[in-house]
Amino acid sequence: MRRINGTALIIAALVVTVGALAFPVWSYADRSGTGQDNLNASSVATQWGPLSATDRDFLVKVRLAGLWELPAGQQAIERAPTEAIKAAGDHLVVGHTDLDERARNVAAQLGVELPNQPTEQQQGWLRELSAAQGEEYERKFAQLLRTAHGKVFALVAEVRHTTRNTLIRQLATDANQTVLDHITMLEQTGRVDFDAIANGAAAGATASPSGPPPPDGNLPPSPPAVTPTGDQSFTSRPTPQPGAPTAVNTNRPAPQDPVPAG
Repeated sequence: MRRINGTALIIAALVVTVGALAFPVWSYADRSGTGQDNLNASSVATQWGPLSATDRDFLVKVRLAGLWELPAGQQAIERAPTEAIKAAGDHLVVGHTDLDERARNVAAQLGVELPNQPTEQQQGWLRELSAAQGEEYERKFAQLLRTAHGKVFALVAEVRHTTRNTLIRQLATDANQTVLDHITMLEQTGRVDFDAIANGAAAGATASPSGPPPPDGNLPPSPPAVTPTGDQSFTSRPTPQPGAPTAVNTNRPAPQDPVPAG
């Protein structure tokens, strides 16, 4: 009888242990603290779809970008050390004037409060530019603005990919065009230090890079082209062939006046 009781106790203990191990696996999606739980907790319902914390952060970032990059562009136009710097400043002023209007319209419809002053760091960048002269000014202007645009470009892509809100999705599409245009114009100044940008990004990276092995000096065979099959009555056109970088076409309809949610 003691052996039977002992065996039963062992079996019961094993069942409890296995159940305890299995429980987090099948129940994890419903547990508090998961990514899905955090997404739902941070989102609010709107007539244009859920508005997440990332969506709201994106709206604020677009507004902040205009608050310091527009005056930086205005300063570049007025100081105009080179025509390339002046052209980049022109695109910054025009692009952020338009994008800021769109962001304010979207924020008004969604009830999101926006800042009216650049951050302390952004104000520091403006002071740094104001204190620079000549070639130092050109380098600082191109590097500071190109780095800032590169970082927000990643946020634009994330929001465009993940947002469930139609107003935010359209704003992300508009921002994508504007930011890419500004990146292109800043790079055309010839003052962007790409090594510094790459090293800065690598310093904050945690994952190991992946991809093909480094070239060994021997040219690999050219892979065959990807070609369509079947019906080829296409109506779309590919992007222009690679060449000298040009400004990005950001023409689009003017933003509409805010419409109250209801």
